[in-house]
Amino acid sequence: MGIRERLETLSRGELIGLVVVVAVTMAGAALWYVRSLPKPVQVATVGQPQAQAPAASGIAPAEASPTGPPIIVDVTGWVHQPGVYEFVQGDRVIDAVERARGPRKGADLSVLNLAAPLTDGSQVVVPKQGAAGPAAAVPGATGSAPSSGSLINVNTAGATELEALSGIGEVLAAAIVDYRTDNGPFASVDDLESVSGIGPATLEEIRDQVTV
Repeated sequence: MGIRERLETLSRGELIGLVVVVAVTMAGAALWYVRSLPKPVQVATVGQPQAQAPAASGIAPAEASPTGPPIIVDVTGWVHQPGVYEFVQGDRVIDAVERARGPRKGADLSVLNLAAPLTDGSQVVVPKQGAAGPAAAVPGATGSAPSSGSLINVNTAGATELEALSGIGEVLAAAIVDYRTDNGPFASVDDLESVSGIGPATLEEIRDQVTV
């Protein structure tokens, strides 16, 4: 008896059951076939450098290490802690002001080029607002020294006149007046180096501007 004749002898219920069995068998075979297929192997990348995020707007801080000899700068004037400080190549006037613990209240930073690079042996002078004379003996600073025909007598000039000298702010002008009051008039221009806060660099800067 053929398959067709056998199917015709089956009842309706038996035929439905046979169809279900065949369907389940085929579904199982299909599932087994799908699972038996080879799967792609994902290889993790080790040590792959991550892409750097784009830099934020503005100037990114430089990471290059400073090189070259140290820079010695005299920071004076209207700052909290005047003195001679050591800097590295690439430092700016703003770094000198901050090293001296920042400007005092009433300081005039507008006459300074805070972005100017520092040079060895230079002087940064932070003036008080309203003071006459130059602000700093550094590249980019503004101001002018007294003319050669109008020398200032350090034994008779008042504090306001002394502030017109290059590198002499209110603090050093008062120190000069106090020194000559306590010790008498200066015998020579070189005696100014005895005043606290006036070093060789400052003295050489004002030598051609003063007399006794």
